[in-house]
Amino acid sequence: MTSTTPNRTNPDGAVPPGRVARRAVRRRATNETSISVEIDLDGSGTTDISTGLPFYDHMLDQIGRHGGFDLSIAAEGDLHIDAHHTVEDTAIVLGEAFAEALGNKAGVRRFASGLYPLDEALVEVALDLSGRPFFVWHVELPEAIPLGNPPFDPSLAEHAMGSFATAAGITLHVRLRDGRNVHHIIEASFKGLARCLRDAVRIDDRGGIPSTKGSL
Repeated sequence: MTSTTPNRTNPDGAVPPGRVARRAVRRRATNETSISVEIDLDGSGTTDISTGLPFYDHMLDQIGRHGGFDLSIAAEGDLHIDAHHTVEDTAIVLGEAFAEALGNKAGVRRFASGLYPLDEALVEVALDLSGRPFFVWHVELPEAIPLGNPPFDPSLAEHAMGSFATAAGITLHVRLRDGRNVHHIIEASFKGLARCLRDAVRIDDRGGIPSTKGSL
């Protein structure tokens, strides 16, 4: 389990006057997993993550901490089989919660992109809160043993991000510019996703739906 409480930029957690609270709670239960997610897009980066996969907890923690979201995730899955179901279902529920909290997207900046380093690794992330799910992953991972115990297969990073993007209804591109260490590459990808989400959901003073169609 990962739990962090960084310095708060908004100590009382108050939503500015006239602003609707951007929070959501989503749950999903199947024969393979049981997932609960709570998210506040205008939080302070406080997280409480428990999926049974310590490395995945660490990556999901990046979403809350670097996204500036209050994020709570509790997941139980059939890890005695493998990590796939838990990783996928958690990403799906997180994406659904994110989309619900975002609401009609009035006033958001919508687009965000950047280059994100972690030691020798450098990852490019770009996204659009488009309402049109699309995912591109140009990240060739070096061969590596699974990470953590219970093990997280590094190839599941792609599946987690794709499942999140699809459920959240966003367009997401991730591209590896440089890197040799698998842990660094994956972590830079999650940090980059978090920072782009943080920038894209930020409210623009101009307000309105940022689309010529009038909806997203």
